[in-house]
Amino acid sequence: MKVISIRLTEINQVREFVELTSKCEFDVDLVSDRYTVDAKSLLGIYSLNLSNPLQVVIYGDNTEDFEKALEKYKI
Repeated sequence: MKVISIRLTEINQVREFVELTSKCEFDVDLVSDRYTVDAKSLLGIYSLNLSNPLQVVIYGDNTEDFEKALEKYKI
């Protein structure tokens, strides 16, 4: 398990993030305060408070490519 802090501030960023996570074969969650949603769910992400930093929780091996793709969302 690996945790990375990100911020999604624009609608296009949320859409791109969901497209990115949907290609992953491993599970990815998004955590905001005490709420956790599936990072592959557009509606789930919109239910979070996007004004706060988010935690991406990655469950899997060989996630280096995904982590590199997250660089543009990191805080």
